[in-house]
Amino acid sequence: MCSYNKVNGKPTCADPDLLAGVIRGQWKLNGYIVSDCDSVDVLFKNQHYTKTPEEAAAKVILAGLDLNCGSFLGQHTEAAVKAGLLNESAIDKAVTNNFATLMRLGFFDGDPSKQPYGKLGPKDVCTPEHQELAREAARQGIVLLKNSPGSLPLSPTAIKTLAVIGPNANVTKTMIGNYEGIPCKYTTPLQGLTTSVATNYVPGCTNVACGTAQVDDAKKAAASADATVLVMGIDQSQERESFDRVSLLLPGQQPLLITEVAKAAKGPVILVIMSGGGFDISFAKNDDKITSILWVGYPGEAGGAAIADVIFGYYNPSGRLPMTWYPQSYVDKVPMTNMNMRPDPSNGYPGRTYRFYTGETIYTFGDGLSYSKITHELAKAPRLVSIPLEEDHVCRSSECKSVEAVEQSCKNLAFDIHVRVQNRGKYGGSHTVFLFSSPPSVHNSPQKHLLGFEKVSLTGKSETLVRFKVDVCKDLSVVDELGSRKVALGQHLLHVGSLKHSLTVGI
Repeated sequence: MCSYNKVNGKPTCADPDLLAGVIRGQWKLNGYIVSDCDSVDVLFKNQHYTKTPEEAAAKVILAGLDLNCGSFLGQHTEAAVKAGLLNESAIDKAVTNNFATLMRLGFFDGDPSKQPYGKLGPKDVCTPEHQELAREAARQGIVLLKNSPGSLPLSPTAIKTLAVIGPNANVTKTMIGNYEGIPCKYTTPLQGLTTSVATNYVPGCTNVACGTAQVDDAKKAAASADATVLVMGIDQSQERESFDRVSLLLPGQQPLLITEVAKAAKGPVILVIMSGGGFDISFAKNDDKITSILWVGYPGEAGGAAIADVIFGYYNPSGRLPMTWYPQSYVDKVPMTNMNMRPDPSNGYPGRTYRFYTGETIYTFGDGLSYSKITHELAKAPRLVSIPLEEDHVCRSSECKSVEAVEQSCKNLAFDIHVRVQNRGKYGGSHTVFLFSSPPSVHNSPQKHLLGFEKVSLTGKSETLVRFKVDVCKDLSVVDELGSRKVALGQHLLHVGSLKHSLTVGI
């Protein structure tokens, strides 16, 4: 699927170098290329890439587009042919790509009900196995961001009453986000928690906008319960396609409700954030009365069951944050339209993403706790890697910061990193091992970048060996100011958790 945006001045759906050259040529696509919905319309009406709709239709088909999501080509292709902008043979080629795919899928093999997949229906979707898969996917996606000693997991026998508070505590459709399927059934957070203990539910806000919080009712519930779960966050009224948030703070009086409930609570306070994007929740992170914080994303139809599984210790959380959570000051300082990745000290621009951002964070990409104590120990890693260069290479006679990542130097140039991972706790579960590298400061290189990750399963009090293969030219290279890939010479720092290993790349 080609996207809306331009790359190097060309809309992707009208770029023959990309569609015919890279996708069909280099990547050997044996299928069809479709536009993102209405992107052909956008390149004509909004990007003004062509003067007429007929030119737009001709350009995209000649570039290699086979199918238009939308009505644009249906309306304008015939006129493009009549105007001499396009030959029917180009249309035949696109139609062939589309129909060949349909043929491979069996669309022309007769009565669909007599084909291998012809009798599939809702009964096949909502099997117990698939419903359990929805629950397992939600469990794996839950990220534990904060956990004070003695907070989570809660004991379902010691906790007799649980206050469940918040505008997302009893939601259904919110949990499935957008671009969603039809759920078999929902388990809300309240329903999931009620399966294990007696609950007292107070919404606290009428919706996620939380114009006026019902603070007193919520405080009473928290003051009389053995533990409190606050299910806060947002929904599609606050963030969705074509509707961006302009603030990283929880909406309305949600922070007030959280803080006041935490003050009044007699037991542990677990804050659950349901959202797609990150938040500045520094007030909660730094509040000792808020003993645990979970981010659950939009966890799907079984989200409530999965949240309860984690809170009561039936499942050891292993999720990691897929993006950095920034402070509100970041939004105030950085224009949404500034897509520069690298920081600019001259104007205070802090950069974007974990690779380049230099400012304060609330939580960072890859953060996520477990109920077990996990340690890492380096079992194998080189201290020095040498890149073979020809005798007359310029870098043999003069000092170089980097060398071109070319085939003759890069062939079979790789090394192994072995990490011993130990689960020192009693809880078994999964653990994701991230291998990061911080390259030397050349060519505006990133401060660190992810080389690879491995997910391992560990029972309590056990260990395993995780192996990474590092390709020097792929993994230890950076892109220079002209867009060429170069291997950075000098000291690279490899990180796994709190473990750091220094590696010198030389010639």
